[in-house]
Amino acid sequence: MSTYISGGCKNGKSYYAQRVAKAGGAPLYYIATMIPHDAEDHARICRHRIEREGWDFETLECGLDILRCLEDADPKGSFLLDSVTALLSNEMFTPEGIRMDAPERVAEALETFIKRAPNTVLVSDYIFSDAMLYDELTEAYRRGLAAIDRRIARCCDNVIEVTCGQFIAHKGALPL
Repeated sequence: MSTYISGGCKNGKSYYAQRVAKAGGAPLYYIATMIPHDAEDHARICRHRIEREGWDFETLECGLDILRCLEDADPKGSFLLDSVTALLSNEMFTPEGIRMDAPERVAEALETFIKRAPNTVLVSDYIFSDAMLYDELTEAYRRGLAAIDRRIARCCDNVIEVTCGQFIAHKGALPL
């Protein structure tokens, strides 16, 4: 069963996603999409690794070209992809330049991933609630993430929002 989880940062999404993925059976894969760029990124990665200790996840580092993960994993396993937000950032802002086609490519790849590995939990950050207008590039990124969110929500069995420590099912049911 595929589950899409969205919500504000540091709101419990990753921990909840771990529990949902664990309930999906074995083998268990954690797809780490963050490519660290600074001390804060390294600290977040360290915190997530500590949170996963003892959960029996095999970590697949895959910050680009997400379908590559399926080459090294059993598609019948349970996957936790954390996060769509970082994946889009990696694909859009490359050392070679900005890829404005990244949102469409990422959405298509994630949809294909879910079809090939139907027991997948995807985590994304909700970055749309402030009223501030950002520069053109940031707005393009936000629009791209929103387009991915909508497309993945359509193809997932469950769509969950985490807000203020509450879990709201917008589609399907709360898996736990």
